[in-house]
Amino acid sequence: MAASRDAASDGVAPRARRSVLYMPGANERALEKAKGLAVDALILDLEDAVAPDAKTEARDRVCAAVTSGGYGRREVTIRVNAMDTAWHADDLRAVAEAGPAAVLVPKIGSPTDVAAVESALEAAGAPDRTALWAMLESPAAMLHAEEIAGSSERLGVLVMGTNDLARELHAQQVPGRQPLLGGLSLCLMAARAHGKVILDGVYNDITDAKGFETECLQGAAMGFDGKTLIHPSQLEACNRAFSPTEEELALADEIIAAWEQAIASGRGVVTVRGRMIENLHVADARRAQAIAAAIADAGG
Repeated sequence: MAASRDAASDGVAPRARRSVLYMPGANERALEKAKGLAVDALILDLEDAVAPDAKTEARDRVCAAVTSGGYGRREVTIRVNAMDTAWHADDLRAVAEAGPAAVLVPKIGSPTDVAAVESALEAAGAPDRTALWAMLESPAAMLHAEEIAGSSERLGVLVMGTNDLARELHAQQVPGRQPLLGGLSLCLMAARAHGKVILDGVYNDITDAKGFETECLQGAAMGFDGKTLIHPSQLEACNRAFSPTEEELALADEIIAAWEQAIASGRGVVTVRGRMIENLHVADARRAQAIAAAIADAGG
């Protein structure tokens, strides 16, 4: 299995993607405001946030925003309209010319969908630096997640579409997300099997700060790399939930130091704070350090 161009061999992203904020492509003021937000990545949206009669104007505005720059170290992605819409082909051609960090395609349900998008991007001259992000938001996508994750080198990130998934499952969106956990877990396993980054879905109630924080912590505990967001007010709690704590980093330093000292002295048994340390604990410690380094590199 070849490693993704967008993820390290151990599944750690080479850049921070704790917070990934959707911004409406039809709103010029919002696109400008995004340049000053403490966000790791932006999704400039041509799909749900744009009315049908504004699609063309929004496409032009978003592509101009990408090419004009001004977003600093923030990773800038464009979400195009779905494959079965009248706007999809024109969206892909425009995105290929603009050359953002990535194109996010909604409603990916199979490896065939990935291949079709990749072929269209390449035919339109998309640069190699423009990665493909796939939204998984249907029962079919959950059941084919492993095949989708391994279907393309250009595919770097899986994005959970939890609103559409709940709708298609006829499931209620309840605290704890029990009806969605099976699908979320399948996609997480698929991402890790193929070294891809995976982002949790959005939280819809921007007035419920406690519920949002709880869901961020749940996503981080499950293993997601970050979370997609719908409002700037969600940024601080999200960044905090998906960042290693000072205590976690201190423990990581202790584990690595003890392990390296044991190796150097020829000892095969290591304990830190009364716990036996094995290779897997060292790998986790190095991963925490790598995440912290990526966050620091992105400006905190």
